[in-house]
Amino acid sequence: MRFPATITANEMRNINRTAVLEVIRRAGPIARSDIAHALNISLPTVMRVMEELIAEKLVRETGESEWSGGRRRPLLELNAAQHLTLGLDLGGSAFYGAVADLGGEVLYEKTLPLEGTQGEAAYARTAELAADLLAFARTTGRSVRGIGAGAPGVTLHDTGVVCWAPGLAWRDFPLRERLRSDFDLPVIVENDVNLAALGEMWFGAGQEARNLVLISIGNGIGAGIVLDGVLFRGTNQTAGEIGYLLPGREFLSQDYTDFGALEYLAAGAGIARRGQKEAKGALPKAARKALAAADVLEANRRGEAWAASIVEETLDYLALAVASVSAFFDPEVIVLGGELAPSFDRLVEQVLERVAGKVPAMPTLVASTLGRRAAVMGAVINLLHNTSDFYLVRKLS
Repeated sequence: MRFPATITANEMRNINRTAVLEVIRRAGPIARSDIAHALNISLPTVMRVMEELIAEKLVRETGESEWSGGRRRPLLELNAAQHLTLGLDLGGSAFYGAVADLGGEVLYEKTLPLEGTQGEAAYARTAELAADLLAFARTTGRSVRGIGAGAPGVTLHDTGVVCWAPGLAWRDFPLRERLRSDFDLPVIVENDVNLAALGEMWFGAGQEARNLVLISIGNGIGAGIVLDGVLFRGTNQTAGEIGYLLPGREFLSQDYTDFGALEYLAAGAGIARRGQKEAKGALPKAARKALAAADVLEANRRGEAWAASIVEETLDYLALAVASVSAFFDPEVIVLGGELAPSFDRLVEQVLERVAGKVPAMPTLVASTLGRRAAVMGAVINLLHNTSDFYLVRKLS
């Protein structure tokens, strides 16, 4: 049994620092006295923390001022524009990267086609994208906080090793070590869907939630789980790999070492595979072979009969995933994201109709508001947290 740790004086200082920074980020411009009142800590404590944050250029004084009977003091706000982050989303059919400041404003973005690139070639493409982002960031003259990379698959956040990413053929790949060596910057590596969940919670569809699950549908199906404001990764950091859910007992007779049973049926490759089969007689052979999942979903929107049964079956499987997530975690909101989410956003109500009466409490299901940017927005907040001794304190009830 692990015994609870005590708090050192340095940790207590960092807890106060985190709390002050969060109040400023959410409520700034704000007065020092209002920060003290909001956190129920002394004004001298706030003043000490502020000296440190201003010295680090994380916080700045504004032209506005407060007056409490003595001398006027400038108000405080997050110095978001001064600090840039480089976010990499390595999931999906292409690599996407963006340069953003700590306020979530995207200054530059770039997409590189993946085109079946795997192994070392996939890392070369990653490094190419990071170098392009860094070159832009350096033209601004602002400080670069670091690189945040989202990898598709089982990823160890504490070591930055990608244990297994089938789409990239990375097995025990030391992504953080390689990026640190090549770019000499702080690097955080996280599962791409986990980063997307953080992005939606801090900047997107889940900003008012502390319990949120993002279900991402693309080449695979995954979930990013945020409980009480903190990413839940699980014992082996495989929490959220819902693509491995078994939709029926018949799936117990098979092994799934690459993509899971649910992914095989309802993710991009599975939808495309079923489309190529069902479109026989409706499309020429060459057109069938070139079908992608988005093509099948678009054909359904146009009312083409061969696509309707595929989409209906896919919605059934997606409803199973939503019902399972709702029963397991009872989140405030479930966000539907990933490459294929724009094709599903009009079908949210159909998913909810399937779930109604099947779970203890009906979930709130919404479409992502960040789209492709979700993971790089999560990288913004993850880099801030991991480079500034961020703490989250909870009182047990």
